[in-house]
Amino acid sequence: MKTPAHWQDKNIIAAALLPSGCLYALATWLRMRFGRPRKTGVPVICVGNLTAGGSGKTPVAISLARLLQQAGKKPFFVSRGYGGKLQHIMVDLGQHTPRQVGDEPLLLAAAAPTVVDKARFEGAEMAIQNGADVIIMDDGFQNPSLYKDKSLLVIDGAAGMGNLWPVPAGPMREFLSQGIKRADAVIMLGEDKHNLLPKFNGLPVFKGDVVPVRPVCDRPHAIAFAGIGRPQKLYQSLEDCGVTLIKTKDFADHHFYSREELMRLIDEAKELNAALFTTSKDMVKIPADLRPNFNVLEIAVKWQDEAALKRFLLG
Repeated sequence: MKTPAHWQDKNIIAAALLPSGCLYALATWLRMRFGRPRKTGVPVICVGNLTAGGSGKTPVAISLARLLQQAGKKPFFVSRGYGGKLQHIMVDLGQHTPRQVGDEPLLLAAAAPTVVDKARFEGAEMAIQNGADVIIMDDGFQNPSLYKDKSLLVIDGAAGMGNLWPVPAGPMREFLSQGIKRADAVIMLGEDKHNLLPKFNGLPVFKGDVVPVRPVCDRPHAIAFAGIGRPQKLYQSLEDCGVTLIKTKDFADHHFYSREELMRLIDEAKELNAALFTTSKDMVKIPADLRPNFNVLEIAVKWQDEAALKRFLLG
């Protein structure tokens, strides 16, 4: 899904859709209010957000797993496996494909063992049976089935949260006032350009930046494409690394690429003598025989106070 333009402001289109948005938010409130979360035998850390679309949850979740591993813990991810067909399984990087388990679980599984299960409690139990001593719940802030010991809300400081109205009038999965009550901390990625932090009523805030690992570009120009919530993040990061972009192409979030689409991109890049760049999340959906034609912009989260975040996670 591409972000609708009317999500940014309280305009006439958003206002017309607000009644539907209120019903959407009410449904979320009812689900959370009357849900009965089940508690597992190990701590559960939820990495979630309040908006539809990409806020940076996956790189944050991967970074948290590495911090916990540094502390001697054995974190497992539990993911619903959006876009995949298989459920209640441990992800096997040598066997499973994005169409089987989704794109994000393949990225997560490269950092720590990953269970795919829409039934989050059952997924957590599988993780524990396989050795987990802490669960990182990728997304799921609005899922009431699994008890969360700590819930972290990830905010993209540059994108903000639009007009603060719920879907379809705006990008919110629920009203801000609802979500704040269940959050234990906020993760702000990048500069808070929309002055959102004062709205979070004194919750602990951990600031970080999504930083690119400088790409190697052996050609003077590049074409970039992505099927993520905010493709502009990829394009800006490449330009920050000194890559000159001559063309960009946006695909819907979680888009599965056809071979024909990929061959068109390859042919265009050859014609223009340009490098092809995409994200790690997109690369896992490209057939192995075509991957040598593509470059990936690797990213990581750099924390302003990593020690404080680690203490929070372990506390």
